[in-house]
Amino acid sequence: MTQQTLVIIDYGSGNLRSAAKAFEHVIAEQNLDFIVKITSDAADIAAADRIVLPGQGAFGDCMDGLKALDGMIEALEEAVLTKKTPFLGICVGMQLLATAGLEHGEHAGLGWIPGKVVPMTPNDPTLKIPHMGWNTVEYTKQAVEITPFLKKKENNAPYFYFVHSFMFESEDKENVLGTTNYDGYVTSIVGKANILGVQFHPEKSQQDGLALLEGFLRWTPNI
Repeated sequence: MTQQTLVIIDYGSGNLRSAAKAFEHVIAEQNLDFIVKITSDAADIAAADRIVLPGQGAFGDCMDGLKALDGMIEALEEAVLTKKTPFLGICVGMQLLATAGLEHGEHAGLGWIPGKVVPMTPNDPTLKIPHMGWNTVEYTKQAVEITPFLKKKENNAPYFYFVHSFMFESEDKENVLGTTNYDGYVTSIVGKANILGVQFHPEKSQQDGLALLEGFLRWTPNI
């Protein structure tokens, strides 16, 4: 098998090195034949075997940063929607999959998974916003069908590290692959076909996060 390329998109948002180092750790530990490339060049997207879109900050700012890269949106649509290259969005990178985000006004997203990104409003005053820290994720029935590597641990649900004030409201529940309880259920994973988005930070989530990244590297979407 020829060496594969994992591309992490640099659009001025997110801790790119943290994500890259986590993937590099998994690749070395599991002896996988991948190289990791951080890029802002749309030409690199066409040659990618896996694409990762990280993200931190406001929805609109992140979308503007992505659109500012010449040809990047078009290259992503060709690679992900047409060629079906496996794609992972992390945190705001996951939120950008939505139709729109309602942070500081309404901003159009990529629209790959219909839905809106809305403010978190827990009724319990002791629960702080942003939702920050460790929390469990319950995988939905369709999670294993779309992404077989999202499996429940033998004794308990996996733990991941979250930092967010807004949440993804999916129009189609079939696209919700994981939920987290924070005074009500919050969508923590979305996906369909070759597209996966996680609200948490797998690169900061120790064993469970690294297992998810390994699963993404080994994933052959059932398309």
